[in-house]
Amino acid sequence: MKPGLQFRLNQQLTLTPQLQQAIRLLQLSQLELEAELRQIAEGNPLLEFAEDAEAEADPDGESTDGPDFDNDYPSRQETPKSAKDDESTATPSEELAPEWEDDRFHGEASDYGGSASSRASGGGDEDGFEPQNAAPQSLQQHLEWQLNLSQFSPRDHAIATAIIHALDEDGYLRDGVEAVEAALPAELRPGAGEIEAVRQRVQRFDPTGIASLDLRDCLLCQLSQFAAETPYRDLAIRIVNEELELLARNDSVRIARKLKAAEADVAAAAALIRSLDPRPGAALDATPVEYVAPDVYARREGGRWHVSLNPDSQPRLGLNQHYCNLIARARGDDATWMKGQLQEARWLLKSLQSRAETLTKVAEVIVRRQSAFLDYGPEAMHPLVLREVAEEVGMHESTISRVTTRKYMHTPRGTFELKHFFSSGVSTEDGGSASATAIQAMLRKLITAEDARRPLSDQALAEELHRRGIQVARRTVAKYREAMRIPSSSERVRAS
Repeated sequence: MKPGLQFRLNQQLTLTPQLQQAIRLLQLSQLELEAELRQIAEGNPLLEFAEDAEAEADPDGESTDGPDFDNDYPSRQETPKSAKDDESTATPSEELAPEWEDDRFHGEASDYGGSASSRASGGGDEDGFEPQNAAPQSLQQHLEWQLNLSQFSPRDHAIATAIIHALDEDGYLRDGVEAVEAALPAELRPGAGEIEAVRQRVQRFDPTGIASLDLRDCLLCQLSQFAAETPYRDLAIRIVNEELELLARNDSVRIARKLKAAEADVAAAAALIRSLDPRPGAALDATPVEYVAPDVYARREGGRWHVSLNPDSQPRLGLNQHYCNLIARARGDDATWMKGQLQEARWLLKSLQSRAETLTKVAEVIVRRQSAFLDYGPEAMHPLVLREVAEEVGMHESTISRVTTRKYMHTPRGTFELKHFFSSGVSTEDGGSASATAIQAMLRKLITAEDARRPLSDQALAEELHRRGIQVARRTVAKYREAMRIPSSSERVRAS
């Protein structure tokens, strides 16, 4: 064999950097999109946010050479001829980046409000100070504050500190005193009894029951804080000590029989136990609360459902007119670099417009297919899969998956992730199908209305659904019930 040259002609589909960027922007959530655009704008002087342009306005109210972000739909921004001539003729795919007649904004109208960060920066009182909330206090900080105010010897103080830092988010010492002993310095060498004595003192801190070893230990600690004359206190302690498993199943009859007590007294003692806090540390969880801002709105107007983008969720990004004007006067490498930045800016704005249009199209299909859910509730939810929406809007299933992930729709029935409206179907007797969401709603309604003394078993629930024309097996009912975190019928037994 001898080396030689061969020519081969073939076709290959590749993703251009611009198309890759459009796909990436499509799958980002609202907060991730804001952060991504901020990072891109920092490296491209041709891009500017509306709030940045407003911040550069002079004291007389006349803005600088930056873009004019007004509330009226702007006319097409003129680009110097030298920049237009050198623009690439390549365009993104029709699916991800359709033609756009205005390069200054993205979205269906330019009177969109500012982004989340712009609203935050624009808020505050008349003096320019923003309201600031104090940082939430963690469980460990709260306990250490009490420890420093208590009379502990230096040795016990060190043991108590190790106990506090060994607690989980619910306030339990799950690993026992052995883990605390292993975490302490070797020179202390405390015994298990010494650590246990300190732990019992920490248990009396606020919240009571902290640093417990298990649920029984936690409940007994809290019950011990009640006065001795508290009604049913002693019976409640006996129940927790001896029949905690029966209490979890709400089996008051067996508890009364085994403890030789009246059912009414057992019910009263059980009510006292349920008033306790089984997770004392959860009340001091320092995890910040995350709020979801909807990407689209679904409103009923004139007897029909309409979809609109949330204006506050669309970043107001445009071209900086000052730098655009400099392109015509630039020469050499500077001109080449600025033209490249202008081209990238235009691709980004087109991708943002494509993202907004794709999100609107998908939301419109979802609202049209799930209008019964919006009118009547979860029991009217229809089966819907990604393939059906993809066929209707003329896109690939992967695109629908990206656009429905971490995107939220506000409806009169609440705010839901777009994926909430997708559900598999179960066949019905009339040849149709019912969605899993609708079946779960029916099951919850049946369980809520059941006799408290004779709760419906999974088989009984399946038979009731059969009578309503929905063919589901008992194991399917059990799967849906567990997904809704509803206990079994034996665990739902309770005295009326």
